Amino acid sequence: MSAYGPTPVLGWGHTDDPFATAMRTGRGPLWFRREDGLGRIPLHVERWCAEPDRADRSLLRRALRRDLPTLDIGCGPGRLVTALQSRGLPALGVDVTRAAVTRTVGLGGSALCRSVFDRLPGEGRWGTALLADGNLGIGGDPAALLRRIAQLLAFDGRLLVEVEPEDVDERFTVCLEDGSGRLGPPFPWARLGVHAAMRVGESAGLGAVGGWHSGGRLFLELALQHAQGRGELRE
Repeated sequence: MSAYGPTPVLGWGHTDDPFATAMRTGRGPLWFRREDGLGRIPLHVERWCAEPDRADRSLLRRALRRDLPTLDIGCGPGRLVTALQSRGLPALGVDVTRAAVTRTVGLGGSALCRSVFDRLPGEGRWGTALLADGNLGIGGDPAALLRRIAQLLAFDGRLLVEVEPEDVDERFTVCLEDGSGRLGPPFPWARLGVHAAMRVGESAGLGAVGGWHSGGRLFLELALQHAQGRGELRE
């Protein structure tokens, strides 16, 4: 679920970071603690470290249907990228946390310990990109993130992105907090619902061409070309 923004934050992704510990153990609890005093956001470590659930499978089906090389941005422990590869689809995960990449590789997946804003293999040639588990918040600047993804996609590429089920549009600073109250360093994050994500996507040159919901989670499909128009949300 993690990747640096344009300006990496010292300490994020290090071996003693709460997220790195969670990736090694496969267990939470883990939260984003907001520095604006508006509480904590729970992170679903056990779900990320388990087999893909119903909503994950709906995302995987769309990537498999496209049958094109797929980039999983902020791959975390690798459940999505390894599921794609096990079904014969060329796929690569990227994550800044070494423990997450190690876990992905241990599952048989391909992953790089790298930021999405770093130089990546296959720039401009990825058929599909995945941005799941709240990773639209990476770097706290969704417009910059989506512009970067537009550079990574092929001309007919698609971004399959999970958005918040609530109608929100927030940028804030968080720290990772584990069950013992240990805090990681602060870094910027964002939360966008469907309308905000569509608006920001359009500003980055990515138009919504469809969407769906499954298992209480909400997803959009964004394309570099806007001519196909918007689809309807469906189960």
